[in-house]
Amino acid sequence: MTGMSLQVDDFCAGYGRTQVLNQVSVKADAGSLVTIIGANGAGKSTLLNAIMGILPSTGSIALDDRRIDMLPLEQRVVNGMCLVPERRELFADLTVEDNLRLGAFRRRRDVRQPALEAAFTQFPRLKERRRQIARTLSGGERQMLAIGRALMANPRLLMLDEPSLGLAPLIVREIFQTLTALRETGVTILLVEQNARAALQVADYAYVMELGAITAQGAPSDIEKNSRLIESYLGLGGKDY
Repeated sequence: MTGMSLQVDDFCAGYGRTQVLNQVSVKADAGSLVTIIGANGAGKSTLLNAIMGILPSTGSIALDDRRIDMLPLEQRVVNGMCLVPERRELFADLTVEDNLRLGAFRRRRDVRQPALEAAFTQFPRLKERRRQIARTLSGGERQMLAIGRALMANPRLLMLDEPSLGLAPLIVREIFQTLTALRETGVTILLVEQNARAALQVADYAYVMELGAITAQGAPSDIEKNSRLIESYLGLGGKDY
């Protein structure tokens, strides 16, 4: 899997007449894990939805230096983008295996079974529950299934919206270990999180978002040393994961 670079410049987006994002610019190098942290309501989810093409936006989006901001959502998926939304949006009455297979419906038939086996290798718990109905899974298992289904599409840019939300600390640790392992495979990851401390521990680069604007950015170690940011954000999500 080869990741691709993402460059977002002067990005504005919102809902109806309400503008949420104000001239946001972020980038992620190919194969990197970049996090965007900030309080609830800062605009982080809006940013991911707009990049994916779910919301209208102005500004530019480039993948590997090629503009894609005029493309519809479906074409962005074809170009290798994938979003795991906060609500996970699983097919609740289908089995784990059927949910995973649906993630690969755009791919050639001959690669779907190997992709399924790769997902089961990545998430052994899902293999144990392959015949189980999705709505009966625990919160952590549903998050694993949402990520696994996204990986079935063989994304080059994987965007995740609050993957730790509502999960116990031990499960949060497992999810973030999975993201670290995914980065090692080459996929580019853009991670939105309220759990700033956990996100900074796995990220290569970090942005801080407040009220729809980027207010700080830098290496995670630099963000962690910023006294104002420590007070404002590093308590979010509780203790170290």
